[in-house]
Formats: sequence, C-alpha cells, structure tokens
Amino acid sequence: MENVNILCLKWGRRYGAEYVNRLYRGVKANLRRPFRFVCVTDDPSGLDAGVDAQPFPPPPPGWKPNARYKRWPSIYVKLLVFRNGFAGLEGPTLFLDIDQIITGGLDCFFDFRPGEFCIIRNWIELRKRIFRGLPKIGNSSCFRFDAGEKSDYVYRRFLSEIEDAIDPSKYPTEQAYMTHAVGLDRVNWWPSGYVSSFKRSCARVFPLNLFLAPRRPKRARILCFHGKPDPADAINGYRGKHLNTWVLPCEWVRKLWEA
Repeated sequence: MENVNILCLKWGRRYGAEYVNRLYRGVKANLRRPFRFVCVTDDPSGLDAGVDAQPFPPPPPGWKPNARYKRWPSIYVKLLVFRNGFAGLEGPTLFLDIDQIITGGLDCFFDFRPGEFCIIRNWIELRKRIFRGLPKIGNSSCFRFDAGEKSDYVYRRFLSEIEDAIDPSKYPTEQAYMTHAVGLDRVNWWPSGYVSSFKRSCARVFPLNLFLAPRRPKRARILCFHGKPDPADAINGYRGKHLNTWVLPCEWVRKLWEA
C-alpha cells in the first residue's frame, strides 16, 4: 500500500495536545496504510512521539487583518496547505480537524476516487433544507487532496483573490471559499456514512433532546464536532442559549474519547 499523509492544525488555547494525540491514536488504530501524521502548530509540547510537529507558515502575501480575522494564524491556513511544498507533504493527504473522533476504518478515505479532491458536503439544519436542499459547499473538517504540484493551483488562486476570499460578505466561511477555489466541477462529496455530524446526526431534536441522550451513528468512520458542542461538552452535557441546542451527557462518546 502507498504511503499517505494525515494533516491537522492546532493553535491557540481552545484545544490542548490531548486532542491531537487522541486523533493520532485513532488514526494509528484504524488505518492500515503506512502514514505520516503531521500537526502544524504554534506549540508542539505534549504531542506524542509519532506526531510530526511542523511550524505555522508566515501570513501569505496580501494578507491584511480585518474585523473578523485579526490575528495570524487564522482558519485560512487551510488554504495554504495546498501550496506545493507545504510542511514537506507530497501525495495523498487527508486533512482532519482535531475536534473529531475516529470511529472506524479509514482506508476508504484513500480508496474513494483516488487522485481527486474529496470533502464533506456541508450540513445544515433540517428546517433550512425543506425548500433548498443541501448547499454545494464543503465542510473543511475532513477533506483529501494530493499534496504537491497538483494542488498548488488552489493556493495560487487564493493569493490572487485574497481580498475577496477573506471578505465574509462574499465568502462567509473559509470552506465556502475553498469549495470555490478548488472548483465545483472538481469537488467530490464523501459518501453518506463516512463522516457523521454529532450535531446533525446524533443529537436529538427538540423536545426529545431534553429527555434522551444522543444516539450513536451506525456506519460512521469519523464523528465530527463542528461548532458546539465539543467532545467534552457531549460527554458532560451541554446547555446552549436555546433549549433545542441542549445535549444530555453521552456515555458512548466518553468511551470513544477515552479509548
């Protein structure tokens, strides 16, 4: 089997080294291919020995702080990973946000449409899907690309459009811009069941969420925690501003998280 890469980012104080280490151990237990696990971070302390810590790159040319993104690094580092030579990566590369839990085999993420760009099709609330369906926008928590020269065009496009790219009135999120920069005709959505959203697939709808703990997805290989709640919130219980966001403590998440 070919060598592949797993890539993640960690900066700031919201997530500690344990998030990266749990992700690394989950990959190690569920990926049969030989792999290089790269974490681009501003603080490599506490990372497992098998994690290849790499420093953050400087801001890209033309980067200007704005009201939404005042500091660097920012989430737009995800556009820099397409640069030829980024972190010394070459070949099939699976990007994973660190606030996810590996729940099954990962080889399918490299077997599916090899050589092409693949990403989650972004989830939205059920009430927003009634009349318009799912948007043609990726969710950048989990995407695969071929690192190196083949994907460098995405980075170059980002540089050429950087003012528009970081303007939330034109692209509300970095993943909306990423979908545009890759080119919708080149985007492939992960098959249903590869990645499940804790918020959309596990948490109960109101008012059942006030009485029943979240359900465990049957087929998911990766459990994605986008926004709130985080894994720790799911374990301990979460009370957002509105009753429909409340989540009861979830024991099965604890078992996966502590495995």
